[in-house]
Amino acid sequence: MKTKLEKLMVIISFITSFFTVFVSNGVIIAVPNIAQTFAMTNTVQNWIPTIVVLTMALFTVPAGQICGKIGSKKTFVLGHSLFLVSLLGCIFAFSAESFLFFRFVQGVGGAFANVAEMALIVLAISKESRGKALGIIIGGVYLGTSAAPVICGFLTDLFGWKSIFFVSIPFITFCILMMIFKFDADWITSPDDRFDLIGTLFYMSGIFMFIYGFTELNTVFGAVLTVVGLVVLVVFVLFELRQKTPVLNVNLFRNKPFTYYNIAGLCGYFAVMVLSTIFNYYFQYVKGWSASLTGLILIISPVVMSITAPNSGRLSDRIHPQKIAGIGMALTGIALSILVFVDAGTSIFVVVLAMVLQALGMGLFSGPNMNAIMSSVPQKQAPHASASQLTIRAIGQTMSLGLLTLVFSWVMGDLILSTQYAGMVVTSSKIICGICVIACVVAVITSVLGLRSEPAES
Repeated sequence: MKTKLEKLMVIISFITSFFTVFVSNGVIIAVPNIAQTFAMTNTVQNWIPTIVVLTMALFTVPAGQICGKIGSKKTFVLGHSLFLVSLLGCIFAFSAESFLFFRFVQGVGGAFANVAEMALIVLAISKESRGKALGIIIGGVYLGTSAAPVICGFLTDLFGWKSIFFVSIPFITFCILMMIFKFDADWITSPDDRFDLIGTLFYMSGIFMFIYGFTELNTVFGAVLTVVGLVVLVVFVLFELRQKTPVLNVNLFRNKPFTYYNIAGLCGYFAVMVLSTIFNYYFQYVKGWSASLTGLILIISPVVMSITAPNSGRLSDRIHPQKIAGIGMALTGIALSILVFVDAGTSIFVVVLAMVLQALGMGLFSGPNMNAIMSSVPQKQAPHASASQLTIRAIGQTMSLGLLTLVFSWVMGDLILSTQYAGMVVTSSKIICGICVIACVVAVITSVLGLRSEPAES
């Protein structure tokens, strides 16, 4: 990084990336305790992580247009302020419904914050340092993922699950204040764009029906809702092609590398998002471990990722980033193939080996894949490209957690999760991992296709 402000930008983004993921992963560890507090069934408790990524999928696209219109700085502050409100709301939630509502607010805030953060890296950081900056920020994501299982496991056991939200508040507040008072620029790229309200409504309704229907795909209602959602999304794309200032710049997807790398991202995050929940369920419901002991073993994957990600980011400034990403996704596929055969009697060594391979693979994939996507479009399109890739990532993550809800409800019905049903937990997890292996294969194939479709001079 060339200037002090560039370094400060990366530091702020590192901290916010750390704590947004810290909260998300910490909550996953605490899901059994939260479910017990509010007497949630397994179907309802699976919505604790799902509602956040679903909301992010809904709001990331409009956040991209708003970011270009009002500026990345204001969008950053808005997003993290909403995130801060959600932390306080979760602490004082009085029912399952109120807790899930503030998790929804958390998703809205996360959508605006993530779009702004990605746009700021493109607009405020020099191109030759972009891969390094992304690597550092992804390192923050995985460091947060590393710390969350251990710290939040002990916090939950010692002080209760609400303490996870308490410890994050001062850091998010600090970053909001630093962004307000240390940076003068707003990084506005599209001040004259008219907000595409109709397109936004088409998009949000289509995505909601598709993803919610996907979680209920084993019912007639879910299947119908999924199909209707897809139809609405097709109408949305056709509508956007006719707009001068679309909420989603669909024309970006005429760029073949941009499209292929986004498909790779979609499949990659679909394949791995569910794994932290599966590991958590495996250790607590199948092995019968406590939250704190589970947290200690779950630290393995994110520690490997936090070491790998910054180095893969720096490497992607010298080697084509999607080549690195493709290798990473291949390793992830191998890890998931191992998990297909894991059951209650499997050696912990085998499970740990799969965790390490998956972590190494995602550490190689995440930063380089983002770098490849953002580097394949003109700088002026940074907010739209950021929104597009974050939306596709959120859709992949939401569908991954939707797959969790779908398979568990198909295998277990609406039972309350406990060690009594360990066999059903194992069966559900094997089915999910098998499906995710296929997603990894598709991610590798689209990475290769994207590389082949790039101009020779690039």
